Amino acid sequence: MSDEPTLHFCTDPGDFLAAAGDHLAANPVVGTVVATVAHRMLDRRADGVPPPGDDWWLVVRDASGAVVGAGMRTVPFAPRPPFLLPMPEEAAVALARVWHERGEEVRAVNGALPAVRRCAAEVTRLGGGRVEVAQHTRLHELGELVQPARVPGALTVATEDDVDLAAEWFDAFMADADEQAGRPRGVSAHETPDRAELLRRIRGGRLWFWTEAGRPVHLTAANPPSFGVARIGPVYTPPEQRGRGWASNAVAEVSRLLRAEGARVCLFTDQANPTSNRIYANLGYRPVVDMANLVIVP
Repeated sequence: MSDEPTLHFCTDPGDFLAAAGDHLAANPVVGTVVATVAHRMLDRRADGVPPPGDDWWLVVRDASGAVVGAGMRTVPFAPRPPFLLPMPEEAAVALARVWHERGEEVRAVNGALPAVRRCAAEVTRLGGGRVEVAQHTRLHELGELVQPARVPGALTVATEDDVDLAAEWFDAFMADADEQAGRPRGVSAHETPDRAELLRRIRGGRLWFWTEAGRPVHLTAANPPSFGVARIGPVYTPPEQRGRGWASNAVAEVSRLLRAEGARVCLFTDQANPTSNRIYANLGYRPVVDMANLVIVP
């Protein structure tokens, strides 16, 4: 029997969770992105929206059959980067070889270090090109919540009437984040949820504004808990409203609400954005794992 890990692909998020759910639940903060997306796809299917036919989910097993890694390729925007959770180095290499053998073009890979770096290196060894870092991210979990200095205004739950503003601010979030991190606006590929998905999040009570003098000045959203972990994001303040403490107060209040529901709370930061990293550290968020968005340049 080979000691090499084996890769198992499936197209059904329910089958994936049945196979990898215990593995994700054992380390639910690190697995938050994959778990959240899998549960979201199941919810969408229950509402009559089938998963795209070209999505896949990956379960990595060791020689004993134990799950030792996971991943997915589900994002709808080009270049559809796969997202990898921690896995043995030989599994990351084997994954790149599977893509090569079946002619699956991969021009970007996101997820946990060092697995994504090893996988991307093998992609370029087999197909040419070079690996560049598009973004270094860091996943943080809330420790003891530290209340920031109070500012005027209050957290309010978004309503369906707010969907257009929410869509506008979701769309602006990543371009502004690029700029704040010293990258050209819009270089980071990102997904803006469609209107139906935004409405689903609003109806689920997972989108909030900080309102001051009766008008929204900031947006904080969160994902429903998966395996007891709720992930905050995006967190967006329009440029003209920045530096006033809206984000610190909103994230602190949303964190408190999520924790009151019994969830552990986590969020991502862009390592190139010192402002957001400082804000979250001051609130009590502590680093858990480093991740990266890598692109493969011909």
